[in-house]
Amino acid sequence: MSLIKISPSILSADFSKLGTEIQDLEKANADLIHIDVMDGHFVPNITIGPEVISKLRKHTSLPFDVHLMISPVHNFIKEFAEAGADIITIHPEATNNLVESIKKIKSYNKKAGISLNPKTSVEKVLPVLNLIDLVLIMSVNPGFGGQKFMKETLEKVKILRKEIDSKKLKVQIEIDGGINFENSKMAIDAGVDILVSGTTIFKENGGNLKKNIQLLKTG
Repeated sequence: MSLIKISPSILSADFSKLGTEIQDLEKANADLIHIDVMDGHFVPNITIGPEVISKLRKHTSLPFDVHLMISPVHNFIKEFAEAGADIITIHPEATNNLVESIKKIKSYNKKAGISLNPKTSVEKVLPVLNLIDLVLIMSVNPGFGGQKFMKETLEKVKILRKEIDSKKLKVQIEIDGGINFENSKMAIDAGVDILVSGTTIFKENGGNLKKNIQLLKTG
């Protein structure tokens, strides 16, 4: 398995100084920047749009790991690609044609991800595994930060790990939701490649970003 990567969620950052927060995450050895885009329709919260992402792009060279929790998502892919997203992750429920939406993401030379909510079956992603770069397993119900980790979602990680390895695919598995120092090892042992964490990175150990990122990486 590859080295564990950390994708800090800026949902837990100070929104009044996001540019600085992102620069600090890069200095603290984050691997990616996880950006949650919510529309208040697909999920019960509203966050940021492509214009903010575009402004943040100049503050770091780290890849932008953009999770689109918006519906219908297809017609928004272009805007987020042009705003500076490097990975665009969508939900199967948010598009009428999953394959076409994946192709659209790829047409902008971006990596394509599929996200599975806790209640979404892993079967939804298996037919398109060979078309994508990443599967994001939600270990909480999406919408708000600071929720409790749902251990049962690790079963999906194990199924995906087996499927990806058996087919020798280069798809990475990411997990997001309630990730902390207590459960990060469980996620890594289940087969995760990328850990998304917000509250733990920004709040634990007096907000020592570098220490918290390192502790998560080592499980």
